Amino acid sequence: MEILQNDILTVEVSSNGAELQSIRKGDVEYLWQGDPAYWGRRSPVLFPIVGSVWEKRYRVDGREYVLGQHGFARDRGFELVSASDTEVRYRLVSDEETLKVYPFGFCLEIAYRLRGNELDVVWEVTNPADTDLYFQIGAHPAFNYPDYDPQKSGRGSLSFDKTEGLECIRIKEKGCVDVSVKWPLEMTDGRVKLEKDTFDAIDTIMLQDSQIREVNMFKEDGTPWLSLTFDAPVVGIWSPPGKVAPFICIEPWYGRCDSAGYEGEYRDKDWMNRLAPGERFESVYTIRIA
Repeated sequence: MEILQNDILTVEVSSNGAELQSIRKGDVEYLWQGDPAYWGRRSPVLFPIVGSVWEKRYRVDGREYVLGQHGFARDRGFELVSASDTEVRYRLVSDEETLKVYPFGFCLEIAYRLRGNELDVVWEVTNPADTDLYFQIGAHPAFNYPDYDPQKSGRGSLSFDKTEGLECIRIKEKGCVDVSVKWPLEMTDGRVKLEKDTFDAIDTIMLQDSQIREVNMFKEDGTPWLSLTFDAPVVGIWSPPGKVAPFICIEPWYGRCDSAGYEGEYRDKDWMNRLAPGERFESVYTIRIA
């Protein structure tokens, strides 16, 4: 476990999955601490897929591979590359084990950089091979609802950098989506009201096509709690349906689950990223604590 600290925040990160473990401001914990009764993870990095592939199978040059939801990086040990009081960097490279389920060479580096009341999460993917690399990558941080009370319905609210015209797609079956139907995101006074049953019917609020670049989270009384800013083209917002969970996930994605019934090539999936030999992908999203 590595600890980043300044005079505002204390952040903890584990080498297992290079996963964020804690964001504290004083005695207040902002990151969900994991409980299998609701969801046992905290902030896994999703790689080399985001979400599910249809029937847990995908094809590369006609050959079929099996890969579980969100890929394997979240369950792998990462090498610690560097660490200081305010920044830590980890690395995962392809090996014999990854090539069995994902036939691409890669180097994935994940860094966390603390700046005042903000935490930058940096992803870098490099292609060390002599053939093209195809991948998806995404975030899955879970944030505690402020002043959580399971007996009360209200959970606060969300706002975005766009206040009207937002459209969502939804999970159809087996963790995959129906892209033929778009649902308007209902907002009141520019915000999405969060209730204890908000996700019971919809599972995930999924916005694609770069509709938003910022998500702001507010307490029930309207006080700011935290925000995320990003450049990712797809964003998922999720809390476990039917569990009255104490947290909500705000997830910037460079990728998305399959469309229901998809049986095409992996490289032709929606929101796929491609790197030619020697090329590098880099992205940063920022968590800001109010």
